[in-house]
Parts: sequence; structure tokens; C-alpha cells
Amino acid sequence: MNRVTDELLRMVSDFTGAFKGAFNIRENGECAGRQSTDNIKIESKPNAPGLVVHIRPGTKGETVYIPACVTQGNINDLVYNDFYVGEGADVTIVAGCGVHTEDEGEATHNGIHRFFLEKNARIVYREKHVGTGGGTGQKRIDPVTEATLAQGASLEMDTVQLGGVDETYRKTWAKLAANARLVVRERIMTDGDEHARTDFEVTLAGEDSGCDLVSRSVARGQSHQEFYSSIKGLTRCAGHSECDAILAENGTVTASPALEASHVDAALIHEAAIGKIAGEQILKLRTLGLTEQEAEEKIIEGFLR
Repeated sequence: MNRVTDELLRMVSDFTGAFKGAFNIRENGECAGRQSTDNIKIESKPNAPGLVVHIRPGTKGETVYIPACVTQGNINDLVYNDFYVGEGADVTIVAGCGVHTEDEGEATHNGIHRFFLEKNARIVYREKHVGTGGGTGQKRIDPVTEATLAQGASLEMDTVQLGGVDETYRKTWAKLAANARLVVRERIMTDGDEHARTDFEVTLAGEDSGCDLVSRSVARGQSHQEFYSSIKGLTRCAGHSECDAILAENGTVTASPALEASHVDAALIHEAAIGKIAGEQILKLRTLGLTEQEAEEKIIEGFLR
């Protein structure tokens, strides 16, 4: 494992020199370390790059780490990871990704994660993305998440991208059975000429299933962001999506929600708010001794927390 990988791991996956429990470290398309536990088995896919992760029914309180790092240009890393989560399990998955280049070569990671949650299983999924390096090559991360939730299952996704990624296309697809729940908290910051696109597509197929999709973002410089969400309610269910974005300098944001209710008891809501930081917020902080720039940074920090 090289020095850049070590630095990226500390940024995206709470790495402190070693992982406790199950983990797989991916470095430039290769495995740089792996460990399973009695309850969480990590194996290589037989016919494609990636992993098969089996979490035993009833597993509680464990964390599995699957970070991926691209540490040089001219690498386009593609990985397929499948997670099979047994009935009643309750675990955390940390899947950070960092891309780094010091030359004109592009550093790209494409992670396709599929989750299969059995009855009453619960997953907390944390994903942090970052781009680093002084090279001119593009730094790109394109994550795809597909989730199938059985009765009573729960998936909570906390995804963060706060700098350095030139291009990202983030896709999330989910289908929920009865009483299943999906919660997504997405935070994105773009700057310069960076571009970020988010697509959510959720089908609430089972009675009393529900989803809550919230995206908060800041577009600075000349950057552009796109937010698309689609929630389909096929039965009695509750779905909510929300896009809140702050514009700074010449940043731009578009939001395109779609709601499709196919049942009289499907309750679906979308909210969106896009605009600059209110002047009175900055003025209030300036009365406390902050400069205008410091006040803006403090507001953005709180907004993306």
C-alpha cells in the first residue's frame, strides 16, 4: 500500500493505520489487503472485478470497510460489489473512495454496489468521496447503488463529496417491500469547472414502505450540479425528496423531481430550494467579528454538516 493510498484512506474511511473487523482495501484496481470475520465473509467475484460480501443473519454491531483508491493517472477502475445481508442483521458499511493524479492522466473510479437486504435487516452505509493531486488529468468518480429491501428492512445512506472531484455521476436505485425504509442524506460541494449529477429512482412497492431522500449542495466557481429524483408509489406508502442548494459566485444548479402515485393512499412529497446565502445571515455573523468570507464559510459548513 503506497503513501497516497494511506493519505486517501485517512480522508475517506476513518483509517488510523489499521481497520478493525472485516475490510477490503482496493488500490489501483487491485486488492491491497483483506480480512473477514466470523460473521462477515468477503470474497472475490469469480467472473468480474469486485467483491461478494455475505453478512450472516443476526449479526449486530460490526463494521465492514471497503474503501477504493486510485493514486495515479491513466487508471480507470471498475468494480462490482454485492452485499447479501441476512435477516435481522444490523451493521455499518464504510465505502469511501479517493482519486489522485499528479499528471495529465485521468484518474477514475466506478463503483457499482448492489445490496440485498433480507427481512428486518438494517444497514448504515457511509460513503465519502474526494479528489486530490496537482495534475491536470480529470478526477472522476461515478458510483452506482442498487438496493433491494425485503419486508421491514432499512437502509440509511450518508454520502459526502466535498472537494476535488471534477466529474461525478451518482445513481441510486431502490425497490422496497412492505414496511421497508430508505433514508439518504447526500452532501456535495463543487467548485471551479466541476460537474456533479445525482439520480435517485425509488419504487415503493410494499405497503407502508417509505423513503426520505435529502440532497444538500453548494455550487461555487463555474461549477454545475444536476439533481433528478423519481419516487413511484405503487401502494399505501410515504415518499419524500428534498433538494436544497446554495449558489456562490457563478455556480448553477438544476433540480428535476418526479412523483408517480399509483394508489390512492400513496403520499409523495418533493421540496426544492435553490439560491444564494441571505445577506442578513452574513451580516449577523459579521457583527460577531467575522469577515464576509469567514461568515460565508461558516454558513456553508453548517449547511453541509
